[in-house]
Amino acid sequence: MISNYEYLSKITFTHPEAFGIVLIYLVALFVFKEKIHSLYFSNIAMLPTTSAYKSIFLKVLKFLILFFMVVALANPMKQDEIVTHTNKGYEISIVLDASISMLENNKFTITKEILSDFIEKRKSDRLALSVFADYPYLLSPMTYDKQSLSKLLDLLEVGIAGQRETAVYEALFFSTNLFKGSNSKNKIAILLTDGIDNTNTVPLDVAIKRATDAGIKVYTIGIGGMGDYNGEALKKIASKTGGKFYEASSKQKMQHIYKEIDGLEKSEIKTDRYVQKTYYYQYPLYIAFGLLSLLLIFQRRAL
Repeated sequence: MISNYEYLSKITFTHPEAFGIVLIYLVALFVFKEKIHSLYFSNIAMLPTTSAYKSIFLKVLKFLILFFMVVALANPMKQDEIVTHTNKGYEISIVLDASISMLENNKFTITKEILSDFIEKRKSDRLALSVFADYPYLLSPMTYDKQSLSKLLDLLEVGIAGQRETAVYEALFFSTNLFKGSNSKNKIAILLTDGIDNTNTVPLDVAIKRATDAGIKVYTIGIGGMGDYNGEALKKIASKTGGKFYEASSKQKMQHIYKEIDGLEKSEIKTDRYVQKTYYYQYPLYIAFGLLSLLLIFQRRAL
């Protein structure tokens, strides 16, 4: 359990130079004396003590207001420790067809269920998720956070990337960008579609070359019947990149993909370096506003 001292010791400031304002204020307070108009009363002997306490109270209150405003301006934050893990596994890019045709025969819902089970079983793998229809759309870059990935998949609906067309080859070309900077020996893309490319944005051979140059094995999955998708194109993508083509007319056939991936030699994958920063500027700002309100109330009653 982290003590309060240990927790506070992790607090740093984005702009520590802001505390110079406090120093300038203190110097100005002692160098430039405030001119006070004198008033004379018959019972003046009773005033010094009351006046002195009031003056000290006001000075302390004004200083605290300034101080907490400066603390807010300095932007206190807590930076979590950076932890780098190294695991044995794969880097897998899931590329899912989200065109309008996927609504037929409940294909999209069934496919999401299959993928959800697939994601859950990939304990040591880094996964990315993108969808396509009129254009490719990235939902998540490479991550070990399977829980967030599953939530994204659960919320995913047909139409997020358009509804009229099916940019299969562009989606494959786009997904290769997710492996930039990767040193993993096992880079895999799983391309699931029930359609035929009809956008002509990226030629098939260009998409295949991009994947082979990046060392990505592409497992293509045709969803539905053979007439629904371009089986020859999917077979070509798989064979040229060293992957395999599957017909996914049932959940059971998807199990073959698990066996293929688990049968490969796993390589070390290093996680990205993440730094989580939590900012606390709002709390000293709230205190400053509270003290300012107190000062205004006090001065109003003194009038």
